[in-house]
Amino acid sequence: MSNHKKPPPPPSGRTNLASCIVATIFLIFIKIIVLIIFFTLFKPKNPAISITAVQIPSFSTTNTTVTFTISHYIAVYNPNRGVFTYYDSSLQLLYAGNQVGFMFIPTGKIEAHRTIYIAATFPITSFPISLDNDSYPVEGINGFRVRPSLEIVTRMDMAGRVRVLHFFTHHVDAKAECKVIVAINDGSVLGFYC
Repeated sequence: MSNHKKPPPPPSGRTNLASCIVATIFLIFIKIIVLIIFFTLFKPKNPAISITAVQIPSFSTTNTTVTFTISHYIAVYNPNRGVFTYYDSSLQLLYAGNQVGFMFIPTGKIEAHRTIYIAATFPITSFPISLDNDSYPVEGINGFRVRPSLEIVTRMDMAGRVRVLHFFTHHVDAKAECKVIVAINDGSVLGFYC
């Protein structure tokens, strides 16, 4: 009599199916972890724009019109891990909801986690202003108006793209807006609020 053992039976189809399901769940779990890490570490963010100073080097009024030159000093920080390439960017000046000045900002790049500083000066041609009581927004103590002033709005738009992991690009659009209060008699900047 021989002492031969029977070979074990081949695994059933159910065992193979269970193994495939476990492997699939594991791969899905790994993909979810990778996506979470990707979006927390590499998700593109809009650059931070801050207008640090506004000056008016020249200013003149004639009857009810005003002409001046305005200078903006702007800091733009790129919070991303990739280079921010900006294009189609502009600086606008608004008075009473109408655009009275415009300046195109040339194309450029901001390296990752870096800040660039932009100085923009441009002339504003003569435009009419209203000298009624509503055009004096600056108030002193107890609500009395300190000096005649006009309120202008400066708006900066920066559009561009950020490269993520050297393969993907993401469109980025950032805006900053400030209200600037200017004294009508001498053109001094009484304040600006961003």
